[in-house]
Amino acid sequence: MLKNIKISLVSVLLVLTGLWIVANMPFSNMLSVWSVRDLCVQYSGVIGIGVMSVAMVLTLRPVWLEPLLGGLDKSYRLHKWLGIVGLVAVIIHWIASKGPHWLSNLGVIEGRHHRASHSVANSLSVIQGFFQGLHSPAKWIGEWAFYGLVLLITLALIKRFSYKIFKKTHLLIAVIYLVLVFHAVILFNFSLWTQPLGMVMALLLISGSVSAVLVLTGQVGKRRKVEGIIETQHYFPKMKVLETEIRIKEGWRGHKSGQFAFVSFDKKEGEHPFTIASSWNVNNPLIMFITKGLGDYTNFLPERLSIEDKVIVEGPYGCFTFDDTAQRQIWIGGGIGITPFIARMKQLAKHPNTQAIDLFHSTTEMEPEVLKKLTADATAAHVKLHVIIDKRDGRLTGEKLRTIVPDWKSASIWFCGPKGFGAELRKDLLKKGLLSKNFHQELFSMR
Repeated sequence: MLKNIKISLVSVLLVLTGLWIVANMPFSNMLSVWSVRDLCVQYSGVIGIGVMSVAMVLTLRPVWLEPLLGGLDKSYRLHKWLGIVGLVAVIIHWIASKGPHWLSNLGVIEGRHHRASHSVANSLSVIQGFFQGLHSPAKWIGEWAFYGLVLLITLALIKRFSYKIFKKTHLLIAVIYLVLVFHAVILFNFSLWTQPLGMVMALLLISGSVSAVLVLTGQVGKRRKVEGIIETQHYFPKMKVLETEIRIKEGWRGHKSGQFAFVSFDKKEGEHPFTIASSWNVNNPLIMFITKGLGDYTNFLPERLSIEDKVIVEGPYGCFTFDDTAQRQIWIGGGIGITPFIARMKQLAKHPNTQAIDLFHSTTEMEPEVLKKLTADATAAHVKLHVIIDKRDGRLTGEKLRTIVPDWKSASIWFCGPKGFGAELRKDLLKKGLLSKNFHQELFSMR
């Protein structure tokens, strides 16, 4: 599904570029420094605000897009790429706007000659005249919004900052986006609004603005949120793993094995994404999450959570749901990435199918009680379990997998775990003949 993300990103860029070219045809044969500058400013502005508008729509977590992109995790990856492209575009926009003026002041190029004309001014429509009167404030506010956007996107890309700080600062991008929409609307070539480029830009700006307002008013995922109460907890200190079982109140839509949800244990901390580690039973509405201490938030969950604490669960999301027609599946769970496979095994124990399944669990450490539970789940689901403990067995590699499962080429591969580990296995297996479409990976990273 990474292919779908790339296709989506390229499609957005090609559509905007094509419409911009059509709108500016024919290009003048006598291009000056300043006319080229104007084209660069216009094009970079169209690309920048265009991709940011699409990225803003994706912040609403549109479930209808999940089948196309391969899940909300892929949607967030596209959102990130769009943000990076948008950042590059606005930097180019800023340089193109300022650069020639700097060069002119230094005497490197000739200054621009402005030809004011009363006849032109008088021919402007009331609306066009109103827009032109706002050019100066639009330029000023756009420049400062640019500085804020560069700062906030840079902070979002630096993983050293905590998820909590990321969430709070990232929210401000919606405010900056609305400021940039004002900048774009006022400075966009007025004559282009009635052309295909203008119509598409209007649609993008309206959609993005509505999305930004919904984000700022806390409406994202509101219809998919339900209350719950922590019913049981079990902590495994050596592995720093916490099992939390939550009884969900009325309103949960049910979920498939392998999907995830956003869980808010603390209003001040906000929501965090966790894979659901249990199958769904409408007659016993319990959902289990298995979390591992990997950061400043999950490290302290065992101390902060108590039985009967109230929580908010939003979801379900994701397409890592094991849906295919392969006669054999190979599951690979790296560390805490074992959670979607636990949910699937619990589902298969109730509703078995005819697929042959091998589960590889690669981990640095395994407590006896955890191994006992995992083995029981695998036995009940008729899944062949292979536990790979790094210190004892060495790392799981493509070669080791192929040795253990000789007919691996006929299988679909389902991977959930560290990004680098997954990329390494995927590259190795594809090199040996696995079809790209048969490698499914959960990109469980929301930033």
